[in-house]
Amino acid sequence: MRIACVYVSDFPVAAVVRAAPEICSRAVAVLEGKPPLTKVIATNQSARQKGIAPSMTLLQAEACPGIELRWRSPAQEAAAHAALLDCAHALSPTVEDAAADTIFIDLAGLEHLFGSLQKIARQLADACSQIGLEAQVAVAQNPDAALHAARGFAGITVIEAGAEAERLGGLPVEILQPPPEILEIFDRWGVRSFRDLAALPSLALSQRLGQAGLELQRKARGITNRDLVPLQPTLQFVECLELESPVALLEPLAFLLARLLEQICARLAMRSLATNELHLTLQLDPSASEATAAPAQCTHERAIKLPVPILDSKVFLKLLQLDLQENPPQAPIVKITVEAEPARPRVAQNGLFASASLPPERLEITLARIAGVVGRERLGQVQLLDRHSPDAFVMQPFGHNQKEHKPPPRRRGIAMRRFRPPVAARVSLHRGTPHTLAFRGTRYQVINAAGPWRSSGGWWSPNSWAREEWDLALRPAVSSSGKKWDENAGALYRVFQDSESRRWFVEGSYD
Repeated sequence: MRIACVYVSDFPVAAVVRAAPEICSRAVAVLEGKPPLTKVIATNQSARQKGIAPSMTLLQAEACPGIELRWRSPAQEAAAHAALLDCAHALSPTVEDAAADTIFIDLAGLEHLFGSLQKIARQLADACSQIGLEAQVAVAQNPDAALHAARGFAGITVIEAGAEAERLGGLPVEILQPPPEILEIFDRWGVRSFRDLAALPSLALSQRLGQAGLELQRKARGITNRDLVPLQPTLQFVECLELESPVALLEPLAFLLARLLEQICARLAMRSLATNELHLTLQLDPSASEATAAPAQCTHERAIKLPVPILDSKVFLKLLQLDLQENPPQAPIVKITVEAEPARPRVAQNGLFASASLPPERLEITLARIAGVVGRERLGQVQLLDRHSPDAFVMQPFGHNQKEHKPPPRRRGIAMRRFRPPVAARVSLHRGTPHTLAFRGTRYQVINAAGPWRSSGGWWSPNSWAREEWDLALRPAVSSSGKKWDENAGALYRVFQDSESRRWFVEGSYD
């Protein structure tokens, strides 16, 4: 059995730096707690070199120049941990979630797929680097040996079977994380390294420290063995960013969104997935005058739905930009959360001689730009309603119909071009039948008439309606200017009379 351990040192700092990569080269300390009990809980190597240590108070940390102080973010740590699991699941289905900063991966059989153990470990480290985490990767025969090697050695470490005690011998006993009282005893005995602990007589160690001491010695010798506890994968892709200062303009907001979208797309790619639905939640500054104290009004939520799954952060960014330009937040933003709904990627095969069609993502950007001009409620595909009311339909987004409608059989006939809204007209009757009709400045003579067809509906609601419909064959008589029209010219129109107002309207013309 070969086990890989991926360990991210100073995890709270790593999660903060992942969300703000511009501070990766600075000395960073992470704070937690409310004043005056605010303390440093984690630092990076640069901060430790400047004298910053955990448990320092905020005042002590501020006294040290050149330190970047950041607050701990549980949401960013959860996102970083989920991204770490995505890296592991990209290689193996057997992954154990040991801690927020530590995961184990079973490498059995992966050498035939990905190459040597050194190459697999390098691939794991590169995958972690792509999602903004610098991880230490170790491969050993058992999980404990891999864990201690990952914690004790920087970079990539591969320990051959049987060489655990030799490779781990120089590590300090603090890496074993023994209880404080046992660590104090080791200090009094002069036991400083794994090698010192492994050389102690097991019987005497058991008499003085019991089973806890023997377990630590077995770990120091690298001879423990246990099975991994596989993690059931949870497909949740959420990235968040807590801002140090509120953002009020869309241009800097787009820069931050681009970073989050790239991270989400990288995680989806590791799982061989895509997404067709994005949810954006912007937490607004409650102290701004535009926002109120109500929690529901202190957030600005938007959603982007696509007809097909894609995996292009630039397309998602452009769609979110267009949507936010149309629906801007009403206050400065203090926190950004982006969530993607996972979906299987789209698989398309083009014809050998057929020209490539327009990619769906480009079409979505074009539709979003059109929606910004005409309004999103007027853009989409028509869905007929199950009503007898004429012209009853709603506009649905492209590709989001929940029901599959079987197309009706095609029949020969003529099409009617509806006027929206219907055009008001004046109609004169002769023995109850339309004789002449005038609308849009032109007077027509009725050549032939069919009807009436009486219909009504909605009597149980305030939007009740009743009407009489006619199909009229018309011939222009005399225009408003008095000019004679061609007697051979004619057209077929649908007209109706509203039964309540007794007004006439032209609903459309037949082709």
